[in-house]
Amino acid sequence: MATALINARIFDGQHWYTDRAVIFTGDTIERVAPLSEINLQDYEQVDLQGLRLVPGLIDTQVNGGGGALLNDAPSVETICTIGDAHRKLGTTSFLPTLISDDLTTVSETLRAVEQAIKAKAPGVLGVHLEGPFLNEVRKGVHNADKFKTLDEEALALLTSLPEGVTYVTLAPECTTPEMIQRLADAGVIVAAGHTAANYEQIKVALQHGLRAFTHLFNAMTPMSSREPGVVGAALEDAESWCGLIVDNYHVHPATLKAAIAAKPKGKMVLVSDAMPTVGAAEKSFVLNGERIEAVDGRCATASGTLAGSDLDMLSAVKNTHQLVGLPLDEALRMASLYPASMLRLDHKLGRLAPGYQADMIAIDDNFTLHYSWIAGAAKRY
Repeated sequence: MATALINARIFDGQHWYTDRAVIFTGDTIERVAPLSEINLQDYEQVDLQGLRLVPGLIDTQVNGGGGALLNDAPSVETICTIGDAHRKLGTTSFLPTLISDDLTTVSETLRAVEQAIKAKAPGVLGVHLEGPFLNEVRKGVHNADKFKTLDEEALALLTSLPEGVTYVTLAPECTTPEMIQRLADAGVIVAAGHTAANYEQIKVALQHGLRAFTHLFNAMTPMSSREPGVVGAALEDAESWCGLIVDNYHVHPATLKAAIAAKPKGKMVLVSDAMPTVGAAEKSFVLNGERIEAVDGRCATASGTLAGSDLDMLSAVKNTHQLVGLPLDEALRMASLYPASMLRLDHKLGRLAPGYQADMIAIDDNFTLHYSWIAGAAKRY
């Protein structure tokens, strides 16, 4: 029997409605229909009592959650633990993200993601490999001892996931334009991050398949008056996407607002860069043998180096709306439709529309999650 979600303030990815129902069967949305056009007795009904019903949030950079870090144990169990923790905070689709590690660990991660996708683990879209093909000059909290040159062996590994998204963050100056092109031609989404590239090097990479920028402003050459750097190239380019960590620590709200205004609408994507502390009572963990503490939402080493975040996607939307000052509908698109577009999945994710996957969340005005649906399967909180 089809389900009708009623009495909600519905955001379908484009507009808000108060007089409609979202109707879905199985994992697919059938209609977003005016109440006057349907007979509610034909459906199993869920009364949302005035909550906001919006597309599920998509996070393309999730290192950990629920006390688990992907690097520590790249397995289906770890991926599911992370996914469950983030689902409770609004995320319905995500890329488990591996921080720079040995190629054996990269291989284990790819096989775990493959198994998770085959098992239909809720919300798993693929994998984000953040390194190990990075520049030591902009390493951030990554372990430079793990950094590698992108050679033929690594290329074969990065293109080995049989289904789902493979998203790779690399430093373009540490490889060749030809290698970037080969990754892109194989369907890999190539992003620049942890990079000391200059403006010209990024321009060349963009011409050879570079598609995105990982956590814009952080761990990359800044924009200045005479050297645009990675940031300047990213903001100038109209076709690429930029990830933003809106936690009030990684980037100042004024800087975020200026950057968002500079880029064509639809090209700025919210990410969490979440660590194991998200959705966990324990607010510390170990990365590369170093203790990381999350204090007041800020994840950092003892020396003060930022180490991912204690951010979830629903909080990222809230911050983008309240701290940066964007309209709520645009903040929601930055966490749903725009990442879906970046991942080439906007034909089935990021909207509440006929034919789209039934991925939705219901929240109140305080950004508290009450319901979550992934492929039509509901959870109430």
